[in-house]
Amino acid sequence: MEDEDYTMGEDSIVVSTEPNGDHVPDTVIPSEIFGNVKGPALAKRDQLPFHSPAKAPSLLQPSVQQSNPGSHRTTKSPSGWSDRMKTSRRTPARRSSPRVCIPPKPRSAALPYATSKTGLVYDPRMRFHAELPDMSINPDDIHPEDPRRIHSIFDEIQQAGLVGSSRTEEDTQEDQCWRIATRFATRPEILLIHTEAHYNFVESLQSMSADELREQASKLDSIYFNHSTYECAKLAAGGAIEACKAVVEGAVRNAIAIIRPPGHHAESTQPSGFCIFNNVPIAARVCQHAYPETCRKVLILDWDVHHGNGIQHAFYDDPNVLYISLHVYKDGNFYPNLPDGNLNYCGEGPGEGKNVNIPWAEHGMGDSEYLYAFQEVVMPIATDFDPDLVIISAGFDAAEGDLLGGCLVTPACYGHMTHMLMSLAQGKLVACLEGGYNLRSIARSALAVTRVLMLEPPDRLQDDLPPPKDSAVRTVEQVKRQHSKYWKSLYPKHLDKNDPGYEDTYRLHEIIREWQSRRLTSEHSMVPLPPLQINKSGLAQTFEHNIIATPDFMGRHPLLVIFHDPPSFQDHPDPVTGNNELHNTWLTDITKRYIDWAIQNDFQVVDVNIPKILAVEDPVMGYVRSDDSIVRAQQTRELAGYLWDNYIEPNDATQVFFMGIGDAYLGLVDLLSHNENCTDSDSPVECLIGFVAETTIQSIKRATDDTIAAWYFAHSMIFVKKSHFVWDPTRQRKMRKKLGNLIQSPQDTLDDMLNQHLDQVQSLLLKKKSEFEEMDDISSRTDEETQTMASGLRSPLIPSRSHTPKNIEPSTRQDNATNLSKGPRMPQLGLFNVSMSPKTPRSPMKRTF
Repeated sequence: MEDEDYTMGEDSIVVSTEPNGDHVPDTVIPSEIFGNVKGPALAKRDQLPFHSPAKAPSLLQPSVQQSNPGSHRTTKSPSGWSDRMKTSRRTPARRSSPRVCIPPKPRSAALPYATSKTGLVYDPRMRFHAELPDMSINPDDIHPEDPRRIHSIFDEIQQAGLVGSSRTEEDTQEDQCWRIATRFATRPEILLIHTEAHYNFVESLQSMSADELREQASKLDSIYFNHSTYECAKLAAGGAIEACKAVVEGAVRNAIAIIRPPGHHAESTQPSGFCIFNNVPIAARVCQHAYPETCRKVLILDWDVHHGNGIQHAFYDDPNVLYISLHVYKDGNFYPNLPDGNLNYCGEGPGEGKNVNIPWAEHGMGDSEYLYAFQEVVMPIATDFDPDLVIISAGFDAAEGDLLGGCLVTPACYGHMTHMLMSLAQGKLVACLEGGYNLRSIARSALAVTRVLMLEPPDRLQDDLPPPKDSAVRTVEQVKRQHSKYWKSLYPKHLDKNDPGYEDTYRLHEIIREWQSRRLTSEHSMVPLPPLQINKSGLAQTFEHNIIATPDFMGRHPLLVIFHDPPSFQDHPDPVTGNNELHNTWLTDITKRYIDWAIQNDFQVVDVNIPKILAVEDPVMGYVRSDDSIVRAQQTRELAGYLWDNYIEPNDATQVFFMGIGDAYLGLVDLLSHNENCTDSDSPVECLIGFVAETTIQSIKRATDDTIAAWYFAHSMIFVKKSHFVWDPTRQRKMRKKLGNLIQSPQDTLDDMLNQHLDQVQSLLLKKKSEFEEMDDISSRTDEETQTMASGLRSPLIPSRSHTPKNIEPSTRQDNATNLSKGPRMPQLGLFNVSMSPKTPRSPMKRTF
């Protein structure tokens, strides 16, 4: 057809009118294309229809009047604004402009409603904004903001039969989009968002040399210019305006604007991030001014993978524009690398609460994460806001296949998000193209959006859609907490110093641990270690009730040392208020079963609770994120090392069993790695019992000991949840002994695993205890015989203590009993005495010199 573009394959590269490769001397001159065309008046049937009620002539229509070289034509919008357009000095030979069909009028004057048509804006002239012609046509050198972006989308929609090639209204099919006439945005329209200095700078690009264009671009952030940039940017803004006006007026039900250059990074004072003029804010402001009664509140939903800093800054204090952005943030380390893309930037003044950022902490977000954010944050807030118009800043660089965005959103997900937004504003929705740099991905995604706009159901999502990532759930929950004070539909509600009970509040983790401490004291006479005894860089006050021991834990008994997470909760929030109520909340503490059983079977116990966060010093009662696994593992290692050096290794425990549950398991492996005394042949350490769910598997490491891996495998029993990645059949890495004796659990949560393997752990502890007692009994009888034979000696024999190397398998145990003296019990405050015994104690602090 006359105005059809060349149909390109997925990887094809063509030399076209936009100088994105080697310059072709005989190409059409863009400045002439943008000028007026001389010629006789056309018949009424051949003239281009226009949506405006004022029936103002479109800039795409051939001019009826003759224009002298150098003259200017003023085109007026319905509001009376004007903009001067340059005229070509000669009539260029070019193809005819695309025709736009006028949608039918409402069927009933008594009950007016919008036509069922979907509008579409596309003008191939926007492709003239491109890199300068001396750039290489090598695909690796082509700028991501490629002129082919809009063609690939339009071609995909046309190939699907959703937009016709007919030039007459009568031949347009009912199931196709109406082509909306595009035009140049006027200077007053653009100045609603941008400063005069910014506008004048972009306008001056037309008269700059190529070197000046390069120099100006180098001073700005991620941008390029050419002589057509000004005209293309005005076309993009004008296309967004006309699409929004057509929807607000009811000429079409909804619309998609395939426009470029994009706009959401453009600040009011300068271009930025591939963007020249900020198309969506300009269109929103024009509609608010032109239709104050029917378009007062506007929702702008930005699903581009980058934060739309320009849109946020344009409406940051505006109560009538709600801006919601889903974007990769990565703690400010992803473009545009500004701190105001974070979730705590909520607007200011009258616009406070009207700026909602959902900042992803990492790449790789897909359908699960985006739909979860829509269901939990976007739709509840948007429904509360109740907009008159919805505009999507529809960047498709979060789509799967876009390497610049690094996310995995499918076309089906874009369709579902569009479908949800269509329930707002009586279906008045406009999708304006922003980013998206994989031609195939943006074409498929835009087609999915267009189909849904035309009332087709969105495609099904994949059957095995995984749950949203933990980081995404955490981000969404923080956004809900941040904005719950502004929106009635968000829970839990924000709690701050203005709450009447603020001065009398206590964190439950402290209350519960104190209660556990008192209960264990009452039932088993266990006592907490005083904080002065564990005065270790910040641990003293925090661990006041978190380390509890039986009275004789330093005596000659088998000792079970349990490091575990705080107890878990099961709750059923109120379905209306979302509040957690005490009578619908249960405390789950399966670890106590292990403690009760161990004490009943003559074990001494040290119970160590590793809190989720070491210290809480927040002036406002807001959400406080837990310490990560690495931090909590380090806390466990430091605390375990202190307990070992001061309370376990220097004293009389016959056997020591370490048990690590959750993140605490990592710290115990580190203790065994870095403390050689724990694995000596005469060490009382029998084994490490671990329970691993979400934690990574930790290997034991010791550069000076080649046998440590074999020792660890023989002295460990690590239960790992059923779905842990270590059991993945596609995993190429072979199981190594340095990972320990791993056992796949049939369960997937720590509580279920602790319940499932209680009998196995008890059997192991009893077997090891029985083996030691049997060997100790043999050693005792041998000592009595020795004493009888040595009855003539003048000095009494030193009391004996047997030491045997430990192993999980009893067949590998060897009798290594010796008559060694034990030094005096260590004082509880960590003050060490030098022993004068002829024995060399295990503690390096007790060695004689």
